[in-house]
Amino acid sequence: MFYPLSAFIAYRYAKSNKASQTSFVSFINRFSVAGIALGLMALIIVVSVMNGLEGQLKQRILGIVPHIEVTKTPIISENPSRTSNENAISETPTQTAEKTQTVTLKEISETPIKGVVATMAYREAEAVVQSRSDLRGVQVHGVQPEVMIEHTLVANHMEQGRFSDLTKGSFAAIIGRSLAIKLEARVGDRLRVMVAGASVYTPFGRMPSQRLVTVVGVFDMGSQMDDKVMYMNLKDVNRLMRDPKGSEQSLRLFLNDAFNYQAVVSALTDRVGVSVNNMKTWRERQGPLFDAVKMEKNMMTLMLLLIIAVAAFNIVSALVMVVTEKQGDIAVLQTQGMLPSSVMWIFVLNGLFNGIKGAGIGLVLGVVITLQLNNILDLIGSPLALAADGRGLPIEMDVVQIVGIALLSLLLCVLASVYPARKAMKIAPSQALQNE
Repeated sequence: MFYPLSAFIAYRYAKSNKASQTSFVSFINRFSVAGIALGLMALIIVVSVMNGLEGQLKQRILGIVPHIEVTKTPIISENPSRTSNENAISETPTQTAEKTQTVTLKEISETPIKGVVATMAYREAEAVVQSRSDLRGVQVHGVQPEVMIEHTLVANHMEQGRFSDLTKGSFAAIIGRSLAIKLEARVGDRLRVMVAGASVYTPFGRMPSQRLVTVVGVFDMGSQMDDKVMYMNLKDVNRLMRDPKGSEQSLRLFLNDAFNYQAVVSALTDRVGVSVNNMKTWRERQGPLFDAVKMEKNMMTLMLLLIIAVAAFNIVSALVMVVTEKQGDIAVLQTQGMLPSSVMWIFVLNGLFNGIKGAGIGLVLGVVITLQLNNILDLIGSPLALAADGRGLPIEMDVVQIVGIALLSLLLCVLASVYPARKAMKIAPSQALQNE
């Protein structure tokens, strides 16, 4: 089989078993390969686990929080264009008045927007829930049960009851398992909901709007929002807020990917004319949490890449020793007509072959250990139940990300080989042969 000469010689050097190669030079060479393999393996495992944890947060928290909420009717303003200064002077005040066009929430919901899978009339209110044993502040979400059943993960994590039990006029409520534990409430119990935002003045002073509601269901998303949210029928929440016609209700948008909210916001602003001030996204509530997770993942990735870089640059010391040892061979090759650039490529490819060995071993070990990580933790007696189903660590392997990490490791190995390769290229044949 034909090989380029530089690659052939580099491969022979990389697998040489001569006594000189099994000494200190060989030890450093193997140490660098092992370092690359271990660093890449650790990076694949950590990144996969961090991706899984981020996915769990996305599922648990963003499955409850509205992705995008259009809070009120937007206004599109249009200013008439002016063709010249003369026209501007001759125009009357009535001609220069702004033209406005009102876009209703219904029209927004009927406008097809890429990334939006469903819309729902929605209302949210801050309230206090009182049981026989405790008092808690919650967010009351007025929802349409049929839409929630079809487009939310909460409906798939019901421990008791169903969203279809939230019938109009029943003043039924679904609460999280954490909230049920704190209130010592069960399905069938009645809770008092008090909303200060719809208070009225009475001879006894200002009284909040309040109503007894019946617990008909309990959900468990395993998130920090489980004890802060109560679901009720939208019509019942409107009545609780003393707004039976729902004039102050908003529009909730469900996205196929909550992280792609910026594209949807831009589409709503450009195509529909919704003001940014009329929209609320999940970033306003949970953005700092996801930013912290992302920063932690990036810092862990950076630290492990530095480990790989240290192992890769061990190749420098190994190749410098090889160049010193092979000065006679390099001089002979140059006297036979090999160009200095070809000599340089011999050692660049030598470092690349070492990188391929380390990256290959690390890639295989990383993928295998990641896939069996929960079994390994069970075997050593340290299981971690952080997944939604309580069966261990959540793991999400991204093929593109793993391939990118492996290619970056190879790039570091090539960069580490440049200095000794240039040193070999500058060897003078006459001086090298004279020293031999």
